[in-house]
Amino acid sequence: MNVTIDKNSGYCFGVEFAIQMAEDEMENCEELYCLGDIVHNSMEVNRLYKKGLRIIDREQLKELRNTKVLIRAHGEPPETYKLALENNIELVDASCPVVLKLQNRVKHAFDSDKTQGGQIVIYGQVGHAEVIGLAGQTGDEAIIVTTEEDLDKIDFSRPVTLFSQTTKSTKGFYHIKALIEERIRQANQDSTVPAFNANDSICRQVSNREPQLAKFSTEHDVVVFVSGKKSSNGKALYSVCKQHNPNSYFVENEEELDKAWFANAESVGICGATSTPMWLMQQVADSINKFNLQIV
Repeated sequence: MNVTIDKNSGYCFGVEFAIQMAEDEMENCEELYCLGDIVHNSMEVNRLYKKGLRIIDREQLKELRNTKVLIRAHGEPPETYKLALENNIELVDASCPVVLKLQNRVKHAFDSDKTQGGQIVIYGQVGHAEVIGLAGQTGDEAIIVTTEEDLDKIDFSRPVTLFSQTTKSTKGFYHIKALIEERIRQANQDSTVPAFNANDSICRQVSNREPQLAKFSTEHDVVVFVSGKKSSNGKALYSVCKQHNPNSYFVENEEELDKAWFANAESVGICGATSTPMWLMQQVADSINKFNLQIV
């Protein structure tokens, strides 16, 4: 039985950059605070905890004074930076450059559209750290849509500017875009159709993984997808694997493996989310190779 790790899986640039910044900072201090999980993977969070990284939430941030706090790749809303100034907190800003660029685009569009009575719509997950940061650029006036039912929040008689959370599915974004276009047409049959500006703001380093994983999944008898259960990117990419190979399994670590999955397999593929460290996929592969010896 051959076990292969997908060379295209693992950290995206933004996550890798944030973790490297955290480790560099911790070389010079015993503890470093991080606002929210630095990555949606409990195994990596635990590894970094042992090095001194302490996860805090926004309520805990309010109580801190005269210290350092890491901003993770997801980015933060303006009020976080304001609070840091008030409390003399030094921010180690590891926001992903792609996310920062999108925040600027959302703010510019909001400031421009506001005079025209327009609405900013963000295709993303309510409560997701990146979406909180994006909505913060609009004073939390942006409309967040995840499903078709969420479109009822939009006033289709007014201009709409659509953006996407960077880690959402490309297919999902264009589906939402088409639905909004149709709803605008239906709502304005007897009047001038308001402007609709759709911005595909999905990170291509993330979206390109969908076709890559689709191909990878068909090349193996069994696919093991490794990801933290909190990762929205992980859920989306796993669904791609499952769609192209029914013998695909989602695990958080090697302890969740089932020997029975590999009984008749000649080829096993290991892959993961943009928040999955390569060392964790290697641990899973090593465990499967032990099953391989037992099967033989």
